Amino acid sequence: MKTNILGLPVKESEEMVKDLNVLLSNFQVFYQNLRGIHWNIRGKRFFELHVKFEELYNDAQLKVDLVAERILTIGGSPLHTFEDYIKHNKLKVGKSISNDEKAVQLIIDSLSDLLKIEREILNKSDDINDEGTNAMMSDFIAEQEKVIWMMRAWSEESL
Repeated sequence: MKTNILGLPVKESEEMVKDLNVLLSNFQVFYQNLRGIHWNIRGKRFFELHVKFEELYNDAQLKVDLVAERILTIGGSPLHTFEDYIKHNKLKVGKSISNDEKAVQLIIDSLSDLLKIEREILNKSDDINDEGTNAMMSDFIAEQEKVIWMMRAWSEESL
């Protein structure tokens, strides 16, 4: 089996790049959704949610960078056009959402969809002993599961 400079199998690393580019694309859509709801949120919970959405989009921006750098680390090239992002997107695009409950539900749904992509990558990275990708996915998954729990707790209280 041919390996790259990192000791990872070449063919599987090329597939990992494709999977990570799908994740990158979806994170870019998630990021843009978060910016939109941050800008457009209205109502009595404006102050708490405006700050929370900013926290989440800053975190998503960091994750976008981490995914792109991981793609480069394993020998690939990160996607970087809106055309590519839309082509690989699996998330609902939130347009002009100003209602607090709809905004929080969009976050929950988006994170749930991102978790599916990340778990697939985690399984594949584990199979080829790609500890760098594996650790990153594990960290993302743990953080996002907690955000889902928090958002769901907020939603139940606000009903």
